[in-house]
Amino acid sequence: MYKLSDHLSDDEIKKLKAKKKEKLSMRDVMELMGVKRDTYKRVRGAIRRK
Repeated sequence: MYKLSDHLSDDEIKKLKAKKKEKLSMRDVMELMGVKRDTYKRVRGAIRRK
């Protein structure tokens, strides 16, 4: 089983360690992992949001 830190970038790990003192909610963890981010796709040379 992989750890959560294996999937995060260095910057996200620093944020996680800074917030480690307080208890993280599931919403905070999802935000750190980037689940709610917009996804972009290239369509005929232009970049569009999905």
